[in-house]
Amino acid sequence: MLIAFSVTPIGVGDSVGDAVAEAVRVVRASGLPNRTDAMFTTIEGEWDEVMAVVKQAVDAVAAVAPRVSLSLKADVRPGVTGALTAKVEHIERVLNQP
Repeated sequence: MLIAFSVTPIGVGDSVGDAVAEAVRVVRASGLPNRTDAMFTTIEGEWDEVMAVVKQAVDAVAAVAPRVSLSLKADVRPGVTGALTAKVEHIERVLNQP
C-alpha cells in the first residue's frame, strides 16, 4: 500500500520546518520506500508497518508541538509492490510518447 501523509505542528510559531524534518527523519529511518515533496511524504509497505511509521512521525512532531494535524491518503492494493515509482514511471512514458 501507499500512504501519503502530511504532519503539521500547531502552536510552534510560523516556522514548522524543523518539526516536520523530525517526522521525515523517522520515515527515512524506517527503511521503507519513501518520497518527500513540498506537500506530502509517501511511504510504501504493508498496512501495519506503514501505519506504525505514520504514528512514530506524528509522535516525533508531538514531542515539540502542543498540537498536531495529520492529513492522510491511502492506496490499498494487496500484493502490489513498487507502486511508489511505477506510477510515476508510467506517466513519464505516456508523456514521452510522440
